[in-house]
Amino acid sequence: MLEAALSALLIVFDPTRLGIVAVGVAIGLSLGVIPGLSGIVGLSLLLPFTFDMDPFTALAFLVALQAVVATSDTIPAVLFGVPGTVGSASTILDGHPMAKQGLAARAFGAAFSASVLGGLLGALFLAFSIPLLRPFILSFGSPELLAFCIFGLSLIGVLSGGNPLKGLAAAGIGLMIATVGEEPNTAIERWTFGLLYLLEGIPLVPLALGLFALPEIADMAIARKRLSRGRDLAMGWGQLAGVRDTFRNLFLVLRGSGIGSVLGAVPGIGAPVIPWISYGHAMRTEKGAAESFGRGDVRGVIASESSNNAKEGGALVSTIAFGVPATAAMALLLGAFLIHGLAPGPDMLTSRLDVTYTLVWTVAIANVLGCAICLVFARQFAAVARIRPGILAPVVLAITFIGAFQATRQWGDLVALLGFGVLGWVMKRVDWPRPPLLLGLVLGGLLERYMFISFQRYGAEWLTRPIVVVVLLVTAYSLLKPVVSDLLRRRRQARSRLVLGFKPESIDTAAGFNAAVILFFAVAIIGSWNWDFGAKLVPQVVGWLGLLLAGWQLAWRTFVNAQAAAPGDPAAGAVAGSHVFDARSDLGDLDPHETRRRALRYFAWCLFVLVAALVIGLLPAVLVFLIGYLRLEGRERWLLTLSVALGTWAAAYGLFHLLLRVPWPAAWLGDLLPVLRSSGLTNLL
Repeated sequence: MLEAALSALLIVFDPTRLGIVAVGVAIGLSLGVIPGLSGIVGLSLLLPFTFDMDPFTALAFLVALQAVVATSDTIPAVLFGVPGTVGSASTILDGHPMAKQGLAARAFGAAFSASVLGGLLGALFLAFSIPLLRPFILSFGSPELLAFCIFGLSLIGVLSGGNPLKGLAAAGIGLMIATVGEEPNTAIERWTFGLLYLLEGIPLVPLALGLFALPEIADMAIARKRLSRGRDLAMGWGQLAGVRDTFRNLFLVLRGSGIGSVLGAVPGIGAPVIPWISYGHAMRTEKGAAESFGRGDVRGVIASESSNNAKEGGALVSTIAFGVPATAAMALLLGAFLIHGLAPGPDMLTSRLDVTYTLVWTVAIANVLGCAICLVFARQFAAVARIRPGILAPVVLAITFIGAFQATRQWGDLVALLGFGVLGWVMKRVDWPRPPLLLGLVLGGLLERYMFISFQRYGAEWLTRPIVVVVLLVTAYSLLKPVVSDLLRRRRQARSRLVLGFKPESIDTAAGFNAAVILFFAVAIIGSWNWDFGAKLVPQVVGWLGLLLAGWQLAWRTFVNAQAAAPGDPAAGAVAGSHVFDARSDLGDLDPHETRRRALRYFAWCLFVLVAALVIGLLPAVLVFLIGYLRLEGRERWLLTLSVALGTWAAAYGLFHLLLRVPWPAAWLGDLLPVLRSSGLTNLL
């Protein structure tokens, strides 16, 4: 093995091959910065260009691209609260508040250094674990995957902060949304309303961008103030402070990398879930995390980013050793293996060990190179936060719309983006956590699939399998520990008493949203009542639980008041307080009326993009939107307006139309022109 590793190192450090690896890194970093794009886009686009390369060069090129996408997706997550890829959504919770506090450079330094350490540890895991983990991973079946999904759902209690009722109800919304589409076992269409777009379910990309991107851009546009005015924003010392934070929390990096590597190697877990698991683990284990996470704690960034990069090395384990891709990107990489005459499996651990270690070295080199590039340019990235919101908001919004369209390349992606954008903004305003909703959607489909297979194949015996027992015990411990600790803490404090009575001041927007959630679950229960048992099981269970949780939350908020038993009793604050782990709105001293007026104007512009795209096409609509918003809302000069609008549009046209060859659906005007030509009206005009 040592001889093969040294031989592979010489192969990778061939100057030509190293240059191609650098090109792959540059492309991967570019894809990570743009919301909605991912390594899948780059791999599918560049796979044909590797046909004439030798296997070492081709695989090194593709692996280098995929390895660093999770490094640069931090940039939009920190600066704008926009996930570059779905895997960076957990980074927003602490990274974006740091940017608002003038600590964007520090967040970048911590994120990039944690990413490179996580990537290197993931490569180390790949190098040594394949022979050891082979029998372990081969023993995984649907019961074990179901247990991991249940463990993932246990994070909802953590991500709910001081109000688990809201978090669990929000997760119920996500689980219910996950049931949209054709049920795989009974072929019953659930909540599709006759729309072909919904037949395969709601795509994850427009939902994630809608929940997290549009509300953050909305706050930027409504507040009309720069993200941050911190002096250290564009200084290199801020990055070094972040790097020091990473090394001060080296044990957290090791734990996050371990979580990413191990879970990344398990097919079926889902890459978007892994950073949330690492974030939840850090929240449970780090001192003082319950009070500081979600408000700009650098440890939250470190936990998310270390696992986000480490999972790529772990995902290569199952792809190389068993020929089972752990993610969609690994499925494309598996195709590259077969194209170049390599058969994943025992041969990759024996006769083709040199290829395996070439990939190990490539992952390590790509992470180091990607981190170095990001650190060098972090000062420029951080300086973006000083751009006026009248310029920054429309540019980021335009890129978000085009990026969301990449999900399935249908108009439904844009409708879903706008709909979930409104939902995300309202949830943010009424202090309902959005992460549990996203986690519920990600895990919902997996949970239903593995539950059906486990019960059909094993009956109740799946609960007795050793790995399942261990995972469920860890899940039970993680759920019960904070509850028991809270009860003990409250007993040590002075006792508080509950006063029952109607509170008129509680009837506000938050109560209205809570009532809407109750109505949502009630409609879901009624709508799924007559379905076959297999199709209605999850909607009915989730619907009744969600109805109970949301109803309890509304009743508690409306009729229950916690008062201290003695003046100055700290228990009162403990009972009444609720810290939601989510990015908070910072709209300054704007009164509610002005906030609503500006919000309506912002979402009216979003609706304009959608309507204009249906009429004249998405790319022309983006250009018209940029010019209109910059001039009317940003009140910029014509020269600056045209420069920014045309520059952004030209970049989007070159990337998406010329390079990616996106098949834009025909707009109304495009359908109308052939009719006019055939009728002879164009000759009259």
